Amino acid sequence: MTDALKRLSDEGVAIWLDDLSRKRITSGNLAELIDDSHVVGVTTNPTIFQKAISQGDGYDQQLSDLAARRVTVEEAVRMITTADVRDAADILRPVFDATDGQDGRVSIEVDPRLAHNTKATVAEAKQLAWLVDRPNTLIKIPATQAGLPAITEVIGLGISVNVTLIFSLERYRLVMDAYLTGLEKAKERGLDLSKIHSVASFFVSRVDTEIDKRLDGIGTDEAKALRGKAALANARLAYQAYEEVFSSDRWLALEKAGANKQRPLWASTGVKDPAYKDTLYVDDLVAPNTVNTMPEATLEATADHGQITGDTVRGTYEQARAELDALAKLGISYDDVVQVLEDEGVDKFEASWNDLLKSTQAELERLAPSED
Repeated sequence: MTDALKRLSDEGVAIWLDDLSRKRITSGNLAELIDDSHVVGVTTNPTIFQKAISQGDGYDQQLSDLAARRVTVEEAVRMITTADVRDAADILRPVFDATDGQDGRVSIEVDPRLAHNTKATVAEAKQLAWLVDRPNTLIKIPATQAGLPAITEVIGLGISVNVTLIFSLERYRLVMDAYLTGLEKAKERGLDLSKIHSVASFFVSRVDTEIDKRLDGIGTDEAKALRGKAALANARLAYQAYEEVFSSDRWLALEKAGANKQRPLWASTGVKDPAYKDTLYVDDLVAPNTVNTMPEATLEATADHGQITGDTVRGTYEQARAELDALAKLGISYDDVVQVLEDEGVDKFEASWNDLLKSTQAELERLAPSED
């Protein structure tokens, strides 16, 4: 084992685990990953919880109690998921304290069925922050059109946010603007800006999956040569946008008032095409003040054979722009790709949420006390 994970941390990349389950908490596995694998945060999503609750018997006791109380399935899901996030937050609390709140964070997502409803998203974010009741929680809000004003409002209330499902550079700029506007609102309300944190989850592998499919459809040598390049190019140009926004006069005024930068977080970093090295979206996205949230398989692959050679983002912007331009010349519409990915992302999380509700309902019925 190389200590690639330590090198990654030393380069300014915070390593977060993109997974959570009760078993991971109670077995001591999460604590081990913090101690041995430089893990300093956790992200969750509806798919992760659906998988966790449908496997094993780790939730039976709580489900049995919830069934006895005859709670609704929505309430049961929220009680189960917030309990896991609270416990994980407690395990990560020493990291949170040691990093002044930058890391040691656990993310929990608003109900994905609310992705196009601003008011309901804000209400849900407030409820989740209250339910988990830990300072090291991040509430995940999708970067849909309706999500943008919700991000501003929630940040303005002093609640820390993980903005999720960002695919396009234009939308990413709007996300950063929503964050800065939220900080300005918080400042007007007299809140302590130093306590408000945010990450912007820029999705990576799904971009290659969609664009490679279109390149394969074109089938020319020129098209084949561009396979596996779009996701990195897109993410690297996102970092360029981050550098611009967080050196602007508007940002500097907020920084002076104690505000924290909204870090770019590389999400969807598990490689989906076996033709690519399994650490591609880790090795080639190393830059200061970023987060890389990895599924466990990617974390293990990086620990085993990751090639961390320093900053692999700054200095690549010209090449990245040329690669995206080459795709446009082949007739691949960037705007269409990112819209398809956003729509699919919302749909997938909504489908997982519905599956989670169904499997939880089945468990509640199985464990319900008899009527007599």
